[in-house]
Amino acid sequence: MTNFTHPFLDLDGDKLREECGIFGVIRGADASAICALGLHALQHRGQEAVGITSFDGAEFFTRRGLGHVADNFSTEEALAELPGAMAAGHVRYSTTGGAGMRNVQPLYADLASGGFAVAHNGNISNARKLRQELVEKGAIFQSTSDTEVIIHLVATSRYPTTLDRLVDALRLVEGAYALIVMTPRGMIACRDPLGIRPLVMGKLGDSTIFASETVALDVVGAVFVRQVDPGEFVEVDFEGNVRCHRPFGDPAPRPCIFEHVYFSRPDSIFNDRSVYEARKNIGMELAKENPCDADLVVPVPDSGVPAAIGYSQQSGIPFELGIIRSHYVGRTFIQPSDGARHAGVKRKHNANRLLVEGKRIVLIDDSIVRGTTSLKIVQMMRDAGAAEVHFRVASPPTGHGCYYGVDTPERSKLLAGRMDLAAMREFIQADSLAFVSIDGLYRAVGLEGRNDACPQYCDACFTGEYPTSLTDLADKTVREAQLDLPVGKVA
Repeated sequence: MTNFTHPFLDLDGDKLREECGIFGVIRGADASAICALGLHALQHRGQEAVGITSFDGAEFFTRRGLGHVADNFSTEEALAELPGAMAAGHVRYSTTGGAGMRNVQPLYADLASGGFAVAHNGNISNARKLRQELVEKGAIFQSTSDTEVIIHLVATSRYPTTLDRLVDALRLVEGAYALIVMTPRGMIACRDPLGIRPLVMGKLGDSTIFASETVALDVVGAVFVRQVDPGEFVEVDFEGNVRCHRPFGDPAPRPCIFEHVYFSRPDSIFNDRSVYEARKNIGMELAKENPCDADLVVPVPDSGVPAAIGYSQQSGIPFELGIIRSHYVGRTFIQPSDGARHAGVKRKHNANRLLVEGKRIVLIDDSIVRGTTSLKIVQMMRDAGAAEVHFRVASPPTGHGCYYGVDTPERSKLLAGRMDLAAMREFIQADSLAFVSIDGLYRAVGLEGRNDACPQYCDACFTGEYPTSLTDLADKTVREAQLDLPVGKVA
């Protein structure tokens, strides 16, 4: 789910950000309350805006707001605006030009067949082209979200049932999607044929629940049933009947491997594996491949902690919290001046000086994006008196953009997109720098290594091998070439 102005710019600086999380419940006596609680567990996937749509058997009701779930759905009065036994919700991380209420999901439309609400996690990589074709045919768009393209395609399909119209619409779509759709007849949940974006299914009494991560099921007290399979459409009606459809055949799945590295909460299960255990395993692989003579293993909190535990266990170097994170600091990009913004890292992280002084430190982080935060963390360790600072990264170099629902800077702003290993080490001013290999990453998630002929995950941000066509990106490249624009600039 993205917009059409600048979909891949990260204003917060130096972390890849999953753009949204989705949650849906049908046959729930307190559906909107369950939905709000589930979205709260998915808050890490999107922190800019939140919305919930409910259905009471006759009408659809929607409440949306900017900010966190607790800012908008923490009172009985707010939830009372969302009656009914079916509800779906969405948390969103907006990109430049995409903020504002008109892009907050779920999106809703009155179609000829009745109400239609959709919550979308992912990104449609030919949405610009489809949008242009629809506008030329007379379509009027109310948002800049690619999700609205799906609604228009469903509305114009000639098939008789909502499910058939949805399948017909998604046959025209390329890219990644996990969708929760509500209609007057029930709920439909589906994933793209490669299963790039996650979606799981659970049960809470008589209720059926869908969510981006299993942790949301845990928090609402639901039992995890299974993941929604790649390319699968699951229909649930108000009598509790569940029907599964696989209209796209059985292509080899390519779920996003970065869910294991960073996006999912460590207490989730992704692709049938514990995320926490996978991250510890990544740290162990990192230690095997890139040993270091040091005194302490120090995680960059919080995302580097499980990998640092694994690195410590494998290497025998003691694990210590050499950096303490404050959990009460707002996002750095909203600060009023460049000086305040640049101080953000120090407000968020502070060196445990008495621990690290005079020590040789191995810093463990999940990834390096632009490199600016890594530079500041290394300098913080040196300012605290560390004798040596070695940097180890629990993912391969991120040298390519993601076009499947992750907010990624353009390649020219990715450190690994413009520098080799030696230059990156010099840039962050570490004594040494090393990344886990792509095969090491695959071993950490239970495979023998990467199958180059048929990769088992989407790893395009590391390899540049995209599993689908990228029509809008190709068209943009052609336009820039015709206008003789520098790469990444839009006329």
